[in-house]
Amino acid sequence: MNKPFESLKDLFKQLGLPNKCSEIESFIKSHAPLDESILLADAAWWSPNQKEFLRVELLEDADWAEVIDLLNNLLRQSS
Repeated sequence: MNKPFESLKDLFKQLGLPNKCSEIESFIKSHAPLDESILLADAAWWSPNQKEFLRVELLEDADWAEVIDLLNNLLRQSS
């Protein structure tokens, strides 16, 4: 049986960020739109550990990859 995919709240918690819905919305609004030329993991606001986590999870297409893709898409949209 497959484990359900992780949520944005779970991802923000994993990244050590505030993870209430309003806090996630504020984060996205304050950082969007992320320029298309910048990989999500290369964005200036991540710590080195957060960058590494994002890179590894996407590279390995791990459990977190789907929700990381969702965050990436949300950050690419204009506020």
